[in-house]
Amino acid sequence: MKSNRGFSLLELLIVVAIILIIATIAIPSLLRSRQAANESSAVANVRTINTAEVTYLSSAGGSYGGVAELVTAGLLDSRFTGPVSGYTFSVAGSGTPNYTVNAGPQTTNNGRFGYMSGPDAVVRYATYTSGTCSPCYPASATPNGSVGAPVQ
Repeated sequence: MKSNRGFSLLELLIVVAIILIIATIAIPSLLRSRQAANESSAVANVRTINTAEVTYLSSAGGSYGGVAELVTAGLLDSRFTGPVSGYTFSVAGSGTPNYTVNAGPQTTNNGRFGYMSGPDAVVRYATYTSGTCSPCYPASATPNGSVGAPVQ
């Protein structure tokens, strides 16, 4: 007599369906968590660049530096010359008595917001809306203007 052991095709299909339903629920949450982590990292990195700018100002004769100058001076890690945690960082106004740090996500999957800061060291944000968001702010934006709300 033959013994029928194992699972039937119907039982296997039900298990696969249950796994797919669980994955459908879990994956968006995981993606949102990654976005939140990238955004937190971007804010921390903007603050790091602000600190490096203050140090550079005091050692470079009264002017601020760009990312390349800050890396060359040993005030920033060389990873800031490329994307970090899905964000691209730039400094506008280097060599002048004013600067703006811009952090823009590479894609909307990497982050929902772009960030900026200046000599006042207040990090501000704006909703990311374009695939070329670097910087995410109009050219007339100033660090102490009303572009974006401060990050808490």
